[in-house]
Amino acid sequence: MVTSVLRGLAAASLAVLSVAASTPAHAAETLPLAEAVTRLPVATESREGYDRDAFRHWNTGDDPADGCSTRNEVLIDEAVEPPAVGPRCRLSGGRWWSYYDQVWVTAASGLDIDHMVPLAESWDSGASAWTPQRREAYANDQGAEASLVAVTARSNRSKADQDPAQWMPPAAEVHCRYIAEWVGTKLRWSLTADETEVATLREAASDCPEQQVNYEPAT
Repeated sequence: MVTSVLRGLAAASLAVLSVAASTPAHAAETLPLAEAVTRLPVATESREGYDRDAFRHWNTGDDPADGCSTRNEVLIDEAVEPPAVGPRCRLSGGRWWSYYDQVWVTAASGLDIDHMVPLAESWDSGASAWTPQRREAYANDQGAEASLVAVTARSNRSKADQDPAQWMPPAAEVHCRYIAEWVGTKLRWSLTADETEVATLREAASDCPEQQVNYEPAT
């Protein structure tokens, strides 16, 4: 009798473990932009102690064996017309669409890889408390398409470390997409937003009723 009970308990425990193992710990979500904005934790930002070197980039990328840095892996992935990849991952040819300013670019050297939420902004919003390993993962995040974006150097440097309350892409027709990708990136990395930023995001969301936000929490 005791043996049967123990066997039953063991079987039940295995069943529970099996269900837990089959349930993803970090499930992807899709929700309306306006709702996504409400999920951002609101907090005061602080840049105290910020150093860009606290975020190691660009590292060896998702595939260390390909000899390409994260930067070049993103360029290869986002190319509309793939570049030729030479020794030491030297890129030649290729064609890219810079969505911020709606410009075609035909040389990799004319592009920057923009962190959707800039490194300094992420520091202000919670990354200051992260480990160096997590900051490196953030700075090289290829797990979400919106995290790193190949755009013209001009548009990236115009943006610098500004949030949407201070800067938006020159092309007005992409503002809904940009706001959604900004919010999705902050939710992915559990970053906060300050009151001015949230107010801007709410206003923008009201102009984008059909816009969805897709994100998956970073591990």
